[in-house]
Amino acid sequence: MKYRSTPLIALLVLAGLWQIGEGGYIKAKALLAQQLLMSAWEETQSGQSRVRPWPWADTWPIARLEIERLGVDQIVLSGASGRTLAFGPGHIQGTAAVGAVGNSVLSGHRDTHFRFLQYLQPGDQIKLTPATGKSVMYAVMKSDVYDKQDTWLLDQNENGLTLITCYPFDAIIPGGPERFVVRAVPAAGLVM
Repeated sequence: MKYRSTPLIALLVLAGLWQIGEGGYIKAKALLAQQLLMSAWEETQSGQSRVRPWPWADTWPIARLEIERLGVDQIVLSGASGRTLAFGPGHIQGTAAVGAVGNSVLSGHRDTHFRFLQYLQPGDQIKLTPATGKSVMYAVMKSDVYDKQDTWLLDQNENGLTLITCYPFDAIIPGGPERFVVRAVPAAGLVM
């Protein structure tokens, strides 16, 4: 009986080690990506455009998102494909450019880069710095849950910033039918 369980135990140990290694690899990849994104952002700020953080990247930094109260400091990427959102929040094409007049919409994953959305409160300040270097401050007005088919959230009728992620934050299955949405407006007198 002892000998029959030995291969099973060995298989379980190997599977556990593989999982630990995979988790470490993903974390290391994410840390390296953040360093490469910061480097590409610095090049972008020096006047270069569409600086790819790594040679095969199909995205590039377009802004920096900071929320002092929560310690958030993230690079916003061009586009919002699944591949882009794996590395940071992305700007949804077809909405106002970051920091421009209109509704600029950013999207991010609920379990990584946009997990902090659940902690934002009305009045919180969001600093958004586009590649031009002129920061714009936004004040959070409200947050709510909407159906993912509520595309009116992308409308350009209002001047502001909309942050969108999947909901609920602790869902087991990603993607569900609901979205957590934070709406912010330019904070008067806080343009830097």
